[in-house]
Amino acid sequence: MAKLSLFERRRRRVRTALKARSGSRPRLSIHRSGKHIYAQVIDDAQGHTVAAASTLDKDVRGSLGSNSAAAAAVGKRIAEAATKAGVKQVVFDRGGFLFHGRVKALADAAREAGLEF
Repeated sequence: MAKLSLFERRRRRVRTALKARSGSRPRLSIHRSGKHIYAQVIDDAQGHTVAAASTLDKDVRGSLGSNSAAAAAVGKRIAEAATKAGVKQVVFDRGGFLFHGRVKALADAAREAGLEF
């Protein structure tokens, strides 16, 4: 077995804990790159994406860049899309990323817009 990076170890630890306590809730999974941040609500029971948003969306793309304000805009958009799809409660999957900066801004904005986690 190959040695895992610290990031991959954190990712696996987070996902294992989520699966143990999530029940039937879909998960709000995020991915952060150097230039963009992506969020999607995934229903693991059925294996499909319920809603998605990112800084590549036309409404967000050119105006904000890759900062906390852009992440907050994505958080608001993902909450609106999930609510439109009938999802109110999710589990937050930070996916190995530390919970600060852009990740925290996205989570806080999603909570303010109506998602419960």
